[in-house]
Order: sequence, then structure tokens, then C-alpha cells
Amino acid sequence: MLFDLARPALFALDPERAHRLTVRALTLAPRMRPAQTGPLAIDVAGLTFPNPLGMAAGFDKDAEVPDQLLGLGFGFAEVGSITPRPQAGNPKPRLFRLVEDRAVINRMGFNNAGAEVARDRLQRRSRRPGIVGINVGANKDSEDRIADYVTMTRIMAPLASYLAVNISSPNTPGLRALQDESALAGLLDAVIEARGPSGPPVFLKVAPDLEPADIDAITRIAIERQLGALIVSNTTISRPQLASPHAGEAGGLSGAPLRDLAQQRLRDFRTATGGSIPLVGVGGIASAEDAWARIRAGASLVQLYSAMVFGGPGLPRRILRGLEELMRLDGFASIAEAVGSE
Repeated sequence: MLFDLARPALFALDPERAHRLTVRALTLAPRMRPAQTGPLAIDVAGLTFPNPLGMAAGFDKDAEVPDQLLGLGFGFAEVGSITPRPQAGNPKPRLFRLVEDRAVINRMGFNNAGAEVARDRLQRRSRRPGIVGINVGANKDSEDRIADYVTMTRIMAPLASYLAVNISSPNTPGLRALQDESALAGLLDAVIEARGPSGPPVFLKVAPDLEPADIDAITRIAIERQLGALIVSNTTISRPQLASPHAGEAGGLSGAPLRDLAQQRLRDFRTATGGSIPLVGVGGIASAEDAWARIRAGASLVQLYSAMVFGGPGLPRRILRGLEELMRLDGFASIAEAVGSE
């Protein structure tokens, strides 16, 4: 109800300013207990998630409010993307709210305060409960991007429930080239070596704009390196039919128009992996029905971000209540039972 009252004022602001105010409000809010293990719990990559719904990377770039996000009901929160050195990102404006489409276009460009700031924050909360993944990236002007990922792995592995290697943002020129087979193999070998044998699981975040041959190559490499999960997917550079006047803005599109593409890409990876590696479904999830469809299509976990812009802070708990009801109605005793059951 409070969000409904505040929404007109927030939507009157520049989207990036509204986002910063939202994060600031969360830092000031009383910290609530994280979600407790219950009927929606699922084990993925050696971790027990109290429920399968997570906040995707991009909301909390500098690890300012992971515990507050967990307090909203999320089963896990993913902070970042974080780069070794601070960077301002792309010129403003770079974030666009497509109200008519319930969508967002961003070309942020990995803006963040850098590894040192995030590390200090994460060290201060390291003894608190809750699963917090750390999404790592490379600086835009880096001469050796693999070295950046190695640096980030060494810094963040001791603090992460899992590490998410982000090579799929469309807003850092050349970054998606790391999804190519030879580049990806070299990158993951370097990250896994830097993580060490006792480090957290490594997740890989991929783009939705992939060809079948790309999917097969990524799957093969992920299985060979025994990755913890594949996150499918990031924003899209494609443009379905959109009603908003911001439709022509450059950047990655997320929200409702991404749903069908992301769902299909998840199915493609489920087929390619044969269920041998967990999948995290992301893109266009805004309701319990969306999340349930992604789970039935093969996702062990799901994430959202853009839907929070339109649904507010009560959205996670609404989705979780709906998921529990859908699981019961469809006759499943657990989320794990339902994964890939469509």
C-alpha cells in the first residue's frame, strides 16, 4: 500500500535517481530476518536456498543492502556487478523506464564503486545468515579482462556464497566476446584456479541473444568445469514490438518483453544440459505464474529485478505465496520435484 502511494512520486523522478533513493531507503529501514527454510527450499550447488526466488544483480551494485533484500523475502541476493577499480559507467541518461511495456532499458556500463568498497561492506556482514552471491565483471578500459576476473575472484571468493561471472552485459564493448568457446574456456579455467579447491561455487551468467552453436559450446564447457549453475539470462539487445517512446534507446532490455525469449533460452539450455547442471531463470519474471513456468521449464532458481520497479517491495512475498500454492495445486512435494517437469 505504501508503495502504491509513493509510486507516482517515484515515477516522476529520473529512474536512476529513483533507484538511488530506493537503495537509500533500504539502508535506513529496520533490518528484518532473512527468509527461513520452508516448503520452497531447494539445494543447488551445495547450498540450501530457503526458497528459489532471488534478487538479480544490478539492483545492489555496491553491496549496500543485501541483508535488507533478504529481509523482503528473497531466498538469496546477488550483488554487483563489481569491477576491480571504480568506474563511472556510461554517460547519463542511461536508465529508462518503459511504463507502457512494464520494461526497463539500461546502458549503465558496470558503474560501481569498485572492489575495495564492496569488499569492506561484505566483510562487515560476513557472519550474518543468508545466501549472498557476488557478481563480478571487468573494467571497461582493462587491457586484460581475464586478469580482472581473476582479481575479483581472489578478492570476493572468501566473502561469497557463490561467484557469478558476468560476461553477458551488452553495455561493456567486447564483453560478450568472452562467451566464445576458446575465450570462455580460458576465462573459466583462470577463475576456477584463482578460486581454489575450497572456494564457493561458480555460476556463469549468459546472454539471451545466443545461437544454438553458442549454447552447445557454453554447455559443454560449463559441464567440463563443473560449474555450480548457469544464469539464463541477462538483458537482450533485441527489440520486440514496444509501445513506450523510449523503445529506441540503446542498451539492454529487461522486464515483461524479455519473458518469452528468456523462457525459450532456458528451455534450450535445459535441453542442451540434459538437466546435468542447475539453471537459474532470469528475465521477465513478475508473478508467481512466471516463476513457476520457469521452474517447470528447468530452472532450479529464479531471479527478478525489473519487476520490482513496477511491483514494489511486497512483490517477493506475493510471488512466494503464489509459488507455494501452485506447487500444491500441481501435486509436487518440493520445488526440486517440479524442476523441468513441463
